[in-house]
Formats: sequence, C-alpha cells, structure tokens
Amino acid sequence: MLIHFCTRIATILLFATILAQQPLHAESRLPSYIIESFGRPPTLVDGPLSKPLAKAVNIAFAQSVAPIGSETQIIWGPQQEEALDEVVTSGDPRLVWLISDLMRFVWQKDIQDQLSEAAGKLLGKSWKDTDAWNQMIDHLIAWDIPAPPDYLKTKRVIYTTLLHGWDGLFKDGEIDWRHVTWGGVPADTRAFGQTDLPCSCIPAADNPTVTSAGKAKWLRDDDIVFGIVINGEARAYPRQIMEVRELVNDTLGGRDIGIPYCTLCGAAQAYFTDTLPSGIQRPVLRTSGLLNRSNKVMFDLNTYSIFDTFRGIALTGPLAEQGLVLEQTTVITSDWKSWKEEHPNTTVLTEDLALGRNFNFREGRDAAGPIFPIGDVDPRLPIQEDVIGVIAPNGTPVAFPRGVALLALRSKKAVVLEGVTLRRSAGGIQAFDIAGTKITTHQAFWFAWSQFHPTTALWKG
Repeated sequence: MLIHFCTRIATILLFATILAQQPLHAESRLPSYIIESFGRPPTLVDGPLSKPLAKAVNIAFAQSVAPIGSETQIIWGPQQEEALDEVVTSGDPRLVWLISDLMRFVWQKDIQDQLSEAAGKLLGKSWKDTDAWNQMIDHLIAWDIPAPPDYLKTKRVIYTTLLHGWDGLFKDGEIDWRHVTWGGVPADTRAFGQTDLPCSCIPAADNPTVTSAGKAKWLRDDDIVFGIVINGEARAYPRQIMEVRELVNDTLGGRDIGIPYCTLCGAAQAYFTDTLPSGIQRPVLRTSGLLNRSNKVMFDLNTYSIFDTFRGIALTGPLAEQGLVLEQTTVITSDWKSWKEEHPNTTVLTEDLALGRNFNFREGRDAAGPIFPIGDVDPRLPIQEDVIGVIAPNGTPVAFPRGVALLALRSKKAVVLEGVTLRRSAGGIQAFDIAGTKITTHQAFWFAWSQFHPTTALWKG
C-alpha cells in the first residue's frame, strides 16, 4: 500500500514537472475583446533563463548603455547584434519588455529597426514603420506578457545609466515595472521652495502665489479651473497653469495638500499631505518624468518613494514600507465664471505661475487619443470619455459619463448608482452618499479610471 502511494505521488510530481516545462498559453485567460483587437498572443515561456541566454540579455541590454566622459551613450556593435540574435532565437516573448525599454532611448534608426524587428519576431507581429514602439507595448500590456527573470535589475541599469535623477526610484515594491516608461523629461529633484529655479523637468510649484477673483483679469469666463474647497476656503487652479506645472504643493483651509494633474489622463486630484502617521514627514510631491500606462508617476522628494498617482498609495520606498495611503479630497472641474459665482471669495493662482507658457494639451496634443501606450482598455466607453469617478460607501468604484450625467442633472433627473448621488456644483459635479454627505470625487478620462479601477460599476443613464 505504501509503495503504491509513493508511486502515485512520484507520478504526480513527474506530471507537474512536465507541465512546468511546457509553454504557457495566454489566450485562455484573456477577454475576447483583446483577441479581437490585438490578435492571438504568442506562446509563453516559463522559468529561468539559461546561462547562455542570460549572458546574451546582459550584453544586448545592460552592456548597451554606458557613461563616456560626462555623457551617456548607447553602445551598439557586433556583440550586441549577435546577442540580440540569441534573444530572438530563444523564442521567449518575455524579453520584448527589455527590447521596448532600450528602444525608448534609442534615436538611431538602424538600431531601432533591429530592435523592432526582433520584437516582432518574438511576438509574431509586424509593426507600422512610424509607431513600432507604441504598438509593441500596447500588445505586451494587452496580452499581459510576463516580465523576464531579473527584469527590474536590467531595466534599472538602462534607465539610471541613461538619465540622472532616477537612482533612488527604481526599487522593488507594489509597482508593475513592466508598465513604467519614460515620458521624455527628467525628474524634478529641486528642493521644496526652490521651484523658481529653472529646470528641464516638469516644474512643480510649492506654496504658489494667489490672488483674489477680482484681480484675476487674465482669466476668461470660459477658462477651465480645478476648484478645491477645504474648511470653507476655496481656491481655483487654472488648467493652463496646471498643464505647465502638473504638481502643486499648497496649503488651503489650514491643511497641506498635494495636487497632481495628469494631462495625459485628464485628471486633477488633491491629496492631504498632513496629519500623517507618527514619524512620517510631509511628502514633497514631484513629477518623476516616468509614466505608468500613460499616467504620471509622482514621487516624494524626501524618501524617493513612488506613489500611485491615481490612488495615492505609496508603492515603493520607506513610505510603502509604512503602508502610507494619502487621503484624497474632491476636485471640481469647472469654468472660471461658474466657480467664482458660487465661490465669490475664492482665491486663484497668479498668472506668472504659467511661466509665460500657454499650453492647451487637452484640446491639442491629447485630443486625438493617448500618445503613450495604454494596452487594453475596458470597451464599455470610448477611451477618452470624461467620467466622474467615485469610490462608493460600500467600496465599489463607480464611474458616471460626465456629459450624459450633466445633461440628466440639468433636466432634474436623478443620477444614482451604488449609493452615490451626483449633484451640480459650481459648474461641475459633486458626489454625495445616501445621508447627503459629500464623497470625494474627481474627473478623468475613462481609460485612466478603468485601468486603475478595473472593477468599476458604470452608470448608463
């Protein structure tokens, strides 16, 4: 009996070992709409890299970037080409993540062509000549291709060698490093209060200067503002300033707040950065120059802890180790006329904070759709439909298409879902629970809200 039992266990273990060595099939775990949009995924490979392949990966990626004097350059020669051939021969689609990371920094067309061709072979796809990098990552995300072994280690070498300021950011944590890419600018590492210093980064504003509504003659009535009220004190943050700054560390109503604005996902949010657990210094929020599925990646300048910008959760570093989650407060997206009529005592940021720039990314650069990869998107709404996002009292994320909801409210119709009721407020929309208490809310593009809240309940009118 014991012999029979041991034989059975051995058979099960052998079968499990064989299964572990077999290719994984990604298709069975993907929604049908992804297959329709992106085609069938490649066969996946599991397990560690062989020693020869690991060596080839190191040569093709980690050793292809190096400091030369005061500059950092891409090193690409016969060794890298031979190593890339070995990567392709492996048939391991996981390695396309590293190809995409290196390709983000390569400007030489001949190297780009080699990298995109290699990625195409591993994924079984061909790319449009002008947009290979975006298409590549869209497919990787949509198919949920796993990261290769030691992925962060190699990615860290590529990123921190090629651009200074990120050394403290690339750490293990609750962040999916596959989805993090470079947005084209360096990190804002200026000290708190020194944000008047010039930089090639996206420049945050600390303790911004403000003026009364009556003195803000430069604002037109139809200009969009992000309005915040804390302890009865109202302040407007004009969109044209936020498109330049993207992050403001401010004090309003006696509370410290951090306000990130992601132009790419159409979302202005506000987080309290005071009343924190013992031993945690007020976070100084900065733009890292990195993106997570077309959403800005912000970090704390004091600890270099990365936050989930959309949810206020510390993902890496000391603040993640302490489990810090920033409390969010409501941001009302409105027009200047409506905001100042409902809040006549409002203050507003001064024109000089726009640094003489007049960006309008919302109606210009971003109007045709996301310019960075986002992968699969919940197909229930168009990707750039504006939604009012709320976490319901029962914990369910809910979203209301803003345009339809606003029309319903203007017609005196009820807009209710999961115990959340919407009402008009200062030209925008505010959420309330059943008892009539305000619930934190903000506006965003559907692709952004649904990515970070994939279980969202959607109000359909």
